[in-house]
Amino acid sequence: MGAEKHNNVFQSGNLELDFGRSDSLRHHVLSWVMHQNYEKAIEKLKEYIDTASEYPQFQEKTTRFVSHCIDLVYAIKAKRNFPGLNSLTHSKQKELSDKYKLHIKELQGTLMRIEQIYENLRIRDVRSTVYVIKAAWICCFAIVAFAFLLELYNGLASTSNTVVLEFVDRLLNLIFS
Repeated sequence: MGAEKHNNVFQSGNLELDFGRSDSLRHHVLSWVMHQNYEKAIEKLKEYIDTASEYPQFQEKTTRFVSHCIDLVYAIKAKRNFPGLNSLTHSKQKELSDKYKLHIKELQGTLMRIEQIYENLRIRDVRSTVYVIKAAWICCFAIVAFAFLLELYNGLASTSNTVVLEFVDRLLNLIFS
């Protein structure tokens, strides 16, 4: 089989995998699985779920997906290292190959789902931060506006009251004199 790798996309026959960013969990796990280093992939998945995330809900939401990924790695290993593979009929070999490709694609999809959960939690965190900043800005604006109106009322109102009273007093003096 001819295998080509361009921009983190692996193509082999009718199997095309997107490895994602080079520092992502998907890239590490798929690379190790493609190089038949299954124990390293499983170790990375277990390490990933055991590390604390900056988002409290992340571990709760991804634990079942990581467990499913581990099961898929074991299934891929079993299909790839099937004893007596060469002694099977061509149709059975093709069936095992198809199952292997299906498990690889499912592993890729599940890893992408984990990345999507992380991204959604990150976006939700950013949005909540924006809401807090907007609320603080609106509160500051309301306080400044209230202080301006209070100063306007206490300062300008008392001055204009004096001016109006003086005007009325002069007008009355002018009328009665």
